[in-house]
Order: sequence, then structure tokens, then C-alpha cells
Amino acid sequence: MSIEEVLNDFDAFSQEDIQRGMDIIKRKAIRKNEILIHNGESCNWVAFLNSGIVRNFYYNNQSEEVTYCFTFPGTFFCAYSSFISGKPSFENIQALTDLDLMILAREDLNELIESNHNWLKFAYSFSQNSYLYMEERLLTLQKETAEERYTNLVKNNPEILQSVPLKYISSYLGISQRHLSRLRKNILL
Repeated sequence: MSIEEVLNDFDAFSQEDIQRGMDIIKRKAIRKNEILIHNGESCNWVAFLNSGIVRNFYYNNQSEEVTYCFTFPGTFFCAYSSFISGKPSFENIQALTDLDLMILAREDLNELIESNHNWLKFAYSFSQNSYLYMEERLLTLQKETAEERYTNLVKNNPEILQSVPLKYISSYLGISQRHLSRLRKNILL
């Protein structure tokens, strides 16, 4: 799904609203393994992923990387807590593949919001969806078995197995690489 399709699906927008946004949003290519946001930097943009896979991660107390989010095409993403607070990010955002992005700077989004309340509704919807995603992610980690989490991840995003190193998948699932290897042997998808 393209950003234009997402904006068209948002019932509040007129074609003028969408065109105004598309005139401001900038396309950007990012190379595989590039870091879009480093821990300690402030996130002043929101991006729409046209193609590629992104991961959000942080370092735990043992200085190990913990992957807590993957973003797949057709989705908006950013370092959300930094974006809304203006404070430095606790997380890193990395391109796991080459990316094709549409980027909207915070000041441009604010300009759109100030000029048209439909963009405020859209920003509110993004906020709600971000909260719902994180709540679902937390509940999944607490309620589902590792096997269920793995099965759902691969079923919903089959490209992950070809594009994402297993160490990131195991971290995202909250299991060791050895446990993931056992799961993969026992599950034929």
C-alpha cells in the first residue's frame, strides 16, 4: 500500500488535503544497515515505508542489542516517544534492507496540522495506532508462547526469514537463538 492509498483511505481527507501533504513529504532512499536514528538523538520526523524492513532496538544493561520492533512496507514509523516529547531517543532505528521512504518533518507536520484540522485528526489516528501496536506487542509477549509468536510473525510477514538475521528475530521474540533454531525445526510453515 502506498502513502497516497493510506491517505485516501483516511476518510477525513479531501484530495486537496492529500495533495498538500504530498507536496511537503519528501522521498528518501536509505542503504541497508544505515542507522536512521541513534540512541541520544532527537527524532524530528515520521516516515512511511514504501519498501524494505526496519528494526527498532535498544541496548540493555549488559550492552546487548534488544530488537523490539520491526516495520514492514505500508506502515508509518519513527522513534515515537522522542518525536512527541522532543527529547533524545532511547532507541536506534536501523535499515535491515535498502529502504524507500517518504519522510515528513515534525515542523512540516505541525504546519499541516495548523492549517487543516483533518491533519490533526490524522496525527491523532497515528498516535492511537502506535499505542495499540505497543499494547498488542506487550500482551503478545506476556500471553503467547514463543512458538505462537514465531508462527504469527512468519505468517504475517513471510519476507522476514529471507531479509532479517535470526539473531534479530530471536531478540524480537524474547528467546535465545538456540531456542529459535529448535522452534524452526519443529514448525514447518
